[in-house]
Amino acid sequence: MRWTDSILIDAPTDLVWLLTTDITGWHAYTPTVQWVERLDEGPLQVGSRARIKQPGQRSAVWTVTRLDDPCHEFRWETHRHGLTMIGSHRVTAEDAGCRNTLELEMIGPLARPFGLLVSPLLRRALRTENAGLKTEAQRLTSNA
Repeated sequence: MRWTDSILIDAPTDLVWLLTTDITGWHAYTPTVQWVERLDEGPLQVGSRARIKQPGQRSAVWTVTRLDDPCHEFRWETHRHGLTMIGSHRVTAEDAGCRNTLELEMIGPLARPFGLLVSPLLRRALRTENAGLKTEAQRLTSNA
């Protein structure tokens, strides 16, 4: 199963990408993230790992599986309860700023029944994360 949320942001693409890849700062502008702990050092890259705590869930370790810096996209995944969850973050230039697209894919034998059960929560979480990113990027842009 797959869920996607996309939003236009009136801010420079590079700024939104910087906020996207600064994963330890996410908790400051989105209530869907309580904290993020990097499990390695340096810039985000393929193989980078982070432990993320989200409300109502146990912490999970996410591993970056793809990072295309020039195209402003990264993917990472976590495994739990027989499911693989793949998260994608993509920032693309638009006429008046950029578009941020978040995607969550769930695969595995329990993906369909579990996905149907939590679908409304996941849709809301993606919208909330995108709204928080938009607010923060536009705040930083207006203060520049």
